Order: sequence, then C-alpha cells, then structure tokens
Amino acid sequence: MTDLAVIKAMGVSRLQPATFGDSDTLAVGDTVLAVGSPLGLEGSVTAGIVSALHRSITVGDSDRSAETPDDAVQTDASINPGNSGGPLVDDTGRVVGVTTANASVDGASAGSIGVGFAIPGNQARQVADRLLADT
Repeated sequence: MTDLAVIKAMGVSRLQPATFGDSDTLAVGDTVLAVGSPLGLEGSVTAGIVSALHRSITVGDSDRSAETPDDAVQTDASINPGNSGGPLVDDTGRVVGVTTANASVDGASAGSIGVGFAIPGNQARQVADRLLADT
C-alpha cells in the first residue's frame, strides 16, 4: 500500500519543491519532523526520532479492508488526522518519508500514542515517478 498521489500546482508562483533525502540512510535514533495540520491546526510540526525501520503494519479496522504497508519507518513524532500524508523530514529538511498511520490502543482514535509510521521517501519517490510516467 502506498496511498500516494501527485498533484500539479497551477496559477501560483514562488513555490519551492521539497527535496528528497535518501531514506535508505535512515538509522534508528535519527531526528525527524512530521509536518502538517493535525486535527485542523495548520502549520504544525512535531519532532521525534526514527524508532524502528522496515516495519510491516496493518492499516484499517473491522469496518474497512485492512492494508499492510511494507517497509514502514516507525517514529515517535506525533501523527494524527491532518498531518498523516504529510512529509517526514530529516534534520536537514529533506523528505525521508510520507506519514501514513499511527498506532492506537484497542482501536481508540483519541490521537497519537507515540507510535507512528511513514512510507519511506525512496518508495514514495518511485511511486511518484511511476504516476508521472503514466500521465
């Protein structure tokens, strides 16, 4: 599962594209930031570390079909509705992942418990390249 899209911004100027880093060089303990608008709070940044690498997780519950992203980056940076799907950046501001899910206790949706997951940046870049090639 990648659940990624590529968008084209039109009618805007002075935008700077994000720079991808090499997610294969991530190590447990590296500092990362999750960027987005969690719970509608625009322009938020949460800090954490890479907690583990190469995780396989199941996303979904009994009401939806479950999907299992492979090779996820685990982080303790808070990931909540609104910043999932945003960039996970390293300490130099390079995108090393795309936040995708957080863990919950007994299916509760109260927010981050400090266990979040991201699609590795290298995988996201490969998917984006394939999507662009198909347009």
